[in-house]
Amino acid sequence: MRYSAMRVLLEGLTGNRGWKPVWRDPEPKPQYDVVIVGGGGHGLATAYYLAKQFGQQNIAVLEKGWIGSGNVGRNTTIIRSNYLLPGNEPFYEFSLKLWEGLEQDFNYNAMVSQRSILNLIHSDPQRDAFARRANAMLLAGADAELVDAAQLRRELPFLDFDNARFPIRGGLFQRRGGTVRHDAVAWGYARGADSLGVDIIQNCEVTGFNIDNGICRGVETTRGNIRAGKTAVCVAGSSSRVMALAGMRLPIESHVLQAFVTEGLKPLLPGVITFGAGHFYVSQSDKGGLVFGGDIDGYNSYAQRGNLPVVEDVCEGGMAIMPMIGRARLLRSWGGIMDMSMDGSPFIDKTHIDGLYFNGGWCYGGFKATPASGYCYAHLLAKDTPHPTATEYRLDRFARGHLIDEKGQGAQPNLH
Repeated sequence: MRYSAMRVLLEGLTGNRGWKPVWRDPEPKPQYDVVIVGGGGHGLATAYYLAKQFGQQNIAVLEKGWIGSGNVGRNTTIIRSNYLLPGNEPFYEFSLKLWEGLEQDFNYNAMVSQRSILNLIHSDPQRDAFARRANAMLLAGADAELVDAAQLRRELPFLDFDNARFPIRGGLFQRRGGTVRHDAVAWGYARGADSLGVDIIQNCEVTGFNIDNGICRGVETTRGNIRAGKTAVCVAGSSSRVMALAGMRLPIESHVLQAFVTEGLKPLLPGVITFGAGHFYVSQSDKGGLVFGGDIDGYNSYAQRGNLPVVEDVCEGGMAIMPMIGRARLLRSWGGIMDMSMDGSPFIDKTHIDGLYFNGGWCYGGFKATPASGYCYAHLLAKDTPHPTATEYRLDRFARGHLIDEKGQGAQPNLH
């Protein structure tokens, strides 16, 4: 069934009796050409592009919980491509271009809203750094716009321009950035993959890998053994635990990242705004709530919950640039498990075990990367060569000394 305005009208006139389930609930088959471990945004996108772009037919996605229960439903919904380094910027710009045509591509309303993203500038050295970043973005084919404080006063008069400690001296705009409805992305990719014949198997946890003479033959699950020609892992914050089942140790730490939403307010923020002197980012949802987040918790954890010191730190960052939000009441918070790599950049690569592939280490950037991650992972699985925009996302780059250190923070995942 294709969705359209006419279909909505007809169903409304006939009592909405013609709608069908968005995807099937199949039993796992004993063997697939490709088994994708992880039913989040990246896994579902990989299955979708593998079927649509590369003609693969016999594919399964295994999810230990339900679709949308992981990080794809636990983020702040921001999309952007305002990166600096050549190993990153082309990839994220490719992702943003996929976002721009996503709803028409998989025939689902993901509520893609290119309402802009603004990174505030608070010092002269920061202006120089953002000018360099803007030039790198323009060279990679992205859009970038440096603005001064006078223009921001006209566009965003509610910001605290008189803050002596964090004076606002300008900002870096990416007007094509914005937000997307996170769970709709999961549902849209799941529906699209299912319509192409992909089996989406929920409540199916992988408990081991069948490895014979250095070749991965499939996976062991709570619903039985499943053989596979290729096994592709993309499980975000659970990467270290799952890959340990194959005897691999990854350059990844797992941390909790909290996010928050306030009560519904009248339209206030035109786009996404980030604090340049701390870690705070905020946008306003279609329901009116302010959706914001900041730093990860300062300890390793696999729990999808956070702690109060981070709540205080994030709210302080918001108050520093917009004191007015101190009057808003916090509605709820949630946590997602971040797979923090040692240089802040991800991996899309084959492992040393034949037939076993890995996608992870997305740090804060997992949601915005969803379309490109799926497309590039599908390209790797289909052709056994990396996509041109993902050639640097190798697992061995630390051994080779080819780090992609976007922030220049070194091997400290908590700072990325």
